[in-house]
Amino acid sequence: MSKKFLFAGVTLGLALLVSAAVYLSGRGTPAPDVKMTSIQQQSLQLSALRGKVVLVNFWATSCQSCIHEMPALIDTHKKYQARGFETISVAMQYDPPEYVLNYAQSNKLPFFVTLDSSGSIANAFGGILGTPTTFLIDKRGNIVQQYIGEPKFSALHQLIEAKLQES
Repeated sequence: MSKKFLFAGVTLGLALLVSAAVYLSGRGTPAPDVKMTSIQQQSLQLSALRGKVVLVNFWATSCQSCIHEMPALIDTHKKYQARGFETISVAMQYDPPEYVLNYAQSNKLPFFVTLDSSGSIANAFGGILGTPTTFLIDKRGNIVQQYIGEPKFSALHQLIEAKLQES
């Protein structure tokens, strides 16, 4: 076997390996199929949103970064909702229910808001160590991006645009 042929085979093998890694990384990790109840007592199973791009935001009323990013989350929701985008706002277990309800009502949050009173939603997403933590889920139900802290909204919007265009 010539060195040229061996080199070509190794190069091809590496190219296939890299292509497979890129393909698999683009698919994301399956999102947990959690069931939630909104502060308005509406039930939602996350898998019911397949076919939509979904943003799941873990936050707390005591978190200044969370409160700071909330207007941008509202704007993002309003910008993309008509195109098949949903936002789920998950208040942390330690957040007093009356604070969450008051904040959601006084700020007219236009999306699904739930209080993770048992901590089960946060645990299903791998345990949330700090807020805000946000996950973007594609139409197939895969987590394609996780943001710890406030996301750069221009980059988030580009990713949402790309995921909305996928079939």
